[in-house]
Amino acid sequence: MTQTTTLEKFRVPLGNQEIELQQIDHVEGGMSLLRIRIREGKRFTIFDIDPVTARQWSDVMRRWTDAQPDGK
Repeated sequence: MTQTTTLEKFRVPLGNQEIELQQIDHVEGGMSLLRIRIREGKRFTIFDIDPVTARQWSDVMRRWTDAQPDGK
């Protein structure tokens, strides 16, 4: 059994995809995961990632946004 907690939900302005970030906790214990749900119309893409992968992904995204003219 798992417990799912929504952290954030938003729409992408270009493409109108709905992105939802959720925390997934297993009742039996163990590592929490970050679930990324991307909805495009009726289609869903779902990633469940561990904390190490989430940090790496967020670091790359932060560096990219910082390098953009309006990123700071």
